[in-house]
Amino acid sequence: MEHNTEMGTNKTGIDMSPIHSKKMLENSKNSIEKRQGKNSKKRAEETFDDNGSISSFDSIYLKEADPLGSVPLPGTVKGAVKSIMKMASGRHPEVFINKLGERLAFERSGVRIYEQLINKCEFADSVGGGSLRIPLENLEEFRDQEAEHFQMLVEAMRNLGADPTAQTPDADASGVASSGLMKVIMDPRTSVSQSLEAMLAIEMTDNAAWELLIMLAKDMGFDEIAEKFQTALNQEKVHLDQVQQWYQESVRAQLV
Repeated sequence: MEHNTEMGTNKTGIDMSPIHSKKMLENSKNSIEKRQGKNSKKRAEETFDDNGSISSFDSIYLKEADPLGSVPLPGTVKGAVKSIMKMASGRHPEVFINKLGERLAFERSGVRIYEQLINKCEFADSVGGGSLRIPLENLEEFRDQEAEHFQMLVEAMRNLGADPTAQTPDADASGVASSGLMKVIMDPRTSVSQSLEAMLAIEMTDNAAWELLIMLAKDMGFDEIAEKFQTALNQEKVHLDQVQQWYQESVRAQLV
């Protein structure tokens, strides 16, 4: 039986030391009151500028910050021609390419994530670490489909004259956003149940992203690409439903 919520020697809460926690809260309250009394007028003068808008370090950084990146120019004559044609018709192909790059990077990492989850489930089975038996053939099928989705996106970008090896701005942002979830699954200390919870969040994001990508493909007039992407979305929906079921079963089994 997998138990990752056992009672133990956790000392992170303040209730473990009532005397010290009371003193800490009192000092914190006194410190806040002193700062408020001393600096309230100064903060009121500095918080807003002459136009009444917020003036702070945050706003300065927001004004002076460069974009996260850029979508690379088409590397082929074919790609340049397609981009010019779409721009002339009132569309912005760089938006579509940006999201294609994001999904491509996500699917590539998805292969690695499923590989790690397979290893973790195999180990749990070998040591009898849980009553939930996740069929490894299902995980392997999901991993292989993620790889197929990656190749599909590579082909789509090449057909549009885009470079599938370039990291687009949204691919960068998505990688940072999902890095925490990936760390949960990669961490050897986390249980299968905890890894499934992270995988559930990943699959929910993946489904929503494919839905948007299909809409963008149709908006751009790429109906054939949209049809292929629909196949990927149908498979991702199966991934999501199955991972959610496994996660729920793994948590409920711990109550027994």
